[in-house]
Amino acid sequence: MSAELSSQELVKVVSLLGSAVCIVPLFRKLGLGSVLGYLAAGLLIGPYGLKLFTDPQAILHVAELGVVMFLFVIGLEMRPKHLWGLRNQIFGLGTLQIITCTLALTGCGLLFGFSFALSFIGSAGFVLTSTAIVMQILGERGDFAQPRGQKMISILLFEDLLIVPLLAIVTLMAPAEALPQGANKWITSLVAMGSLAFLIAAGIWLLNPLFRLLSFTKTREVMTAAALFVVLGAALLMQVSGLSMAMGAFIAGVLLAESTFRHQIEADIEPFRGLLLGLFFMGVGMSLDLIVVKNNFQIILLGVFLMVAIKALCVYLVARITGSNNGDAIDRATLMAQGGEFAFVLYASASATGVISGIENANLSAIVILSMVSTPLIAPLVRRFVPAYKESLADLEVADGQSGSVLMIGFGRFGQIVSQLLLTKNLDVTIIDSDAEMVRSAGTFGFKIYYGDGTRIDVLRASGAATAKVIAVCIDDKEASKKAVTLIKSEFPQAKILARSYDRTHARELLTLGADFQIRETFESAILFGESALDKLGLQPEEVAQISQAIRKRDTERFSLEMTAGKTEAGRELLLGNLTKPAPLLEPQREAVVINDFSSLTSKEGHPQ
Repeated sequence: MSAELSSQELVKVVSLLGSAVCIVPLFRKLGLGSVLGYLAAGLLIGPYGLKLFTDPQAILHVAELGVVMFLFVIGLEMRPKHLWGLRNQIFGLGTLQIITCTLALTGCGLLFGFSFALSFIGSAGFVLTSTAIVMQILGERGDFAQPRGQKMISILLFEDLLIVPLLAIVTLMAPAEALPQGANKWITSLVAMGSLAFLIAAGIWLLNPLFRLLSFTKTREVMTAAALFVVLGAALLMQVSGLSMAMGAFIAGVLLAESTFRHQIEADIEPFRGLLLGLFFMGVGMSLDLIVVKNNFQIILLGVFLMVAIKALCVYLVARITGSNNGDAIDRATLMAQGGEFAFVLYASASATGVISGIENANLSAIVILSMVSTPLIAPLVRRFVPAYKESLADLEVADGQSGSVLMIGFGRFGQIVSQLLLTKNLDVTIIDSDAEMVRSAGTFGFKIYYGDGTRIDVLRASGAATAKVIAVCIDDKEASKKAVTLIKSEFPQAKILARSYDRTHARELLTLGADFQIRETFESAILFGESALDKLGLQPEEVAQISQAIRKRDTERFSLEMTAGKTEAGRELLLGNLTKPAPLLEPQREAVVINDFSSLTSKEGHPQ
């Protein structure tokens, strides 16, 4: 009988892992995100799907540890100095958006006749945008470093912080019968405050010495056990004192944010966090009562429409008031109009303490889930039909009749270093760049950079290409650099063309198009890196120099051969034979080393050579 029960439990574990493995990658492939994948997987195997699980609450009790660890990791990222640096966007913009959305949604709930508790809890949960969905979309677009992306990330950061006081408010809103017998809210609050003060004191004076002491054991599993002890211990302390486990874990994370062990602790916690957080979302999917949804589908659909529309309008207005352009405001309103994963945490806590009923929890959870599903579907459509914002270039100076001995196109990492050598000799150098932000940034450091596209003939003429002795093409776009070299060679033949190349193939193309000199952007730095490695291994400087000279010579010979071999079969055979020959090195015993470079033939991933 015991073996049979064990088999049944094993079937449940396998079904949990199997459904996640099958469904989550599918949802990510469709662009719907892993969170929705976990929710769908839970719904599939739950009591309203395949009925492999009939008690989703049992799963949720264990899976809540995932939320606990999630908040601990968020706390680890909340370094006080970093928070202070982003204080205007996090606490200014974030506070304004949260207050505006919460007041509007709470007012809407009261107008429809719902109680204040239900209206406030429903609104407070819905304003907590899905960090997972928004971050995924921003990452796919490459908007993390853009100003619009930074503002959204700051607001998400504030919302992550907000879950902690919201959980405390839920505890204070709990009816008297939900408290332990003989207790009252004020005594419970004092106990909670005392426990909170004890946790902070322990974090300041005990946690760092504890990890420092354990680090001397040099035992990885002991450090992992200590990290779990801190997270679960802080969570237990807060739970016993009447607050949420998540709050305790978050505070513990903040207290360790400046610790030298922060990265190791985060790495130790990460596997548990990811697995348990996914389990939590699956538990939420299982607990979604489809019968309640079916019986209340009208109010749920109306709730989705109204809450998404009202929140989107509030986000748009706050964005415009705080100086964002129309396109960025619409984009932010679209991405942040949905509810998020922390809403489930808040609603579950409110339901457990009796602030809202189980049916209200099911309805609110269904509204949040449907809003999360809608965002990845609506965002691409809005982005397609809303015209992209064109950045104002009125503050940028464009070249107009410049002249000089050197014209430099591109002022990125490569061009900045090249310019230092030229400006040291007080040469008359004109620099243009097509990145407006780069031009502005360079100006703050005293560099005179003109805004312009080096692949346009009119811009080149205005920048002095007709009188330049040397034109340096330092841009990192392969196609743009080839276009610039072609244009310069045909229109400004008096200038010597120096070009930055990406790899061997690009280098050959630039020389074929007329460049007088090219250099692969990583070749010389890699040679110096290798020389340093040989030096640290104990080789004599003369030997190191001779080896690097041999490598340079061989590379030059192979490159010349590639330029002349052409596309004939004989040329390819000659080239392949040359590439497979061992490089001439110093000592006879070292000639077994073969240095092959097939990048010009294969170049699988486009890495620079």
